Amino acid sequence: MLRIHFTGDDLARVRMASRPDVLWETILSFHRLRDRRGATVFGEWRSETRARLNGETRLLSALVPPKGYFPDFLTPPEARDGLDAGLEALRATPPARLRAELALAAADRACVPGLPGRLAALADGRAEPLARLVGALHSYHRAAVEPYWPHLQARIEADRAVRGRALLDGGPDELLASLPPVLRWRAPVLEADYPVDREVRLGGRGLLLQPSFFCRGTPVVYRDPTLPPVLVYPVAHRSAPAFHEPGGPSLGRLVGHTRSAVLQAIRSGSTTSELARRAGVSLASASQHAAVLREAGLVVTLRHGNSVLHTLTPLGAALLRGGVTPEALGETPGAVRPDAPGSVRPEAPASRLAPSGPRLPARTPV
Repeated sequence: MLRIHFTGDDLARVRMASRPDVLWETILSFHRLRDRRGATVFGEWRSETRARLNGETRLLSALVPPKGYFPDFLTPPEARDGLDAGLEALRATPPARLRAELALAAADRACVPGLPGRLAALADGRAEPLARLVGALHSYHRAAVEPYWPHLQARIEADRAVRGRALLDGGPDELLASLPPVLRWRAPVLEADYPVDREVRLGGRGLLLQPSFFCRGTPVVYRDPTLPPVLVYPVAHRSAPAFHEPGGPSLGRLVGHTRSAVLQAIRSGSTTSELARRAGVSLASASQHAAVLREAGLVVTLRHGNSVLHTLTPLGAALLRGGVTPEALGETPGAVRPDAPGSVRPEAPASRLAPSGPRLPARTPV
C-alpha cells in the first residue's frame, strides 16, 4: 500500500505538471514493452517498437526490470523541459548518488546473473559508461516514444483539462478526489495499491501530479524521500488500440473529416493552439473550425488569460457519442442550405449543422 500524507500546506501546494515528462514516459514505456498485459491497448505499439529497436535494449534491461525498483536518477525533474535537458541532468548525476541507487538496484535483483557487473561500470561515475546509457536512452526514445509523441501529448492534455476543472470546481480536495480509481483520496491521505508498503510524508513540500500515458495500473513515486515529491499516475485508456482514435466514418460524413477531427480534439477541452496540434491543422484553421462549431451550438469558447478554452456543449458531446442524428440537428439527410446561418461549406460531401434545433430527448447520453 502507498500512503501519501498531506498537511494543510501540502494541499495548498498541489499542482499539475504542465506537460508530459519525456523520461518518465520513456522509462515506463520500457515496462509496457515487456508487459504481456494490455494487448488490446498496447499490442500494436509493441510490435512496431520492437521492429524498430531490433533487440538493442540490454543496458536498459539491466537498469529497468519488468517489476520493482529502478534508479530515481533515470527520471530527473529537468526532463519536463525536454529530452536533451533530461539527458544532460542524468549525465550530471553525482557519483555518490549513482553508487547508492545502483546498489539498491543490484540488491533488489541480486539473483539475476551478471546484473551487478553491468551496473558496476556505471557506479564508477566515469563519463564513458554514462555516455553509453544516455545514448541507449536516446535511441530507445526515438524508436518507442518519439513517433507517438503528439498523440501522447494530446491524451495527457485531455487529462489535465479534467483535473483543472475539478480544481476550479472544488479546490485541491476535489482535484485529488478526481484522480483515476487506482488512487483513493481519504483526507488527509492519498492511497493506492502498491507492490510494497510506502509512507510518503510531504511535510509542507506539496505534490506534483504527473499524468502519464505509459504508466499502467499502479502509480509511481520516487524511492528517495529527499527528492521533490512527484506522483506519476496513469491516464485513462479505452478498450481499443492506444494510438487509434474513434469517430468512425459516419461523423466524418456528417460534418466533414477535418471538422470531425477538430470536434474530437475538443472532447476534453483545449486551447486553440492545443486544438491545432491535436487535429493536425494550422492555428488559423483550428480557430476557423472552432468558430463554425461554436455557431452550430456544439462548442462553447471561454477566454482564460491570454488564450481561449474550447469545450463541448451537451449537444456536441452527444454528437461524438453517436446519440444525435441529422434529423435531431434539424437537418434532412443529404440536404445542404448554404444560405442558412452557421452553414458549413463541406470539405467532403457533408450536411449542414444547424445552429439550433429540437432539444435532445431526455434519454440521449450527454
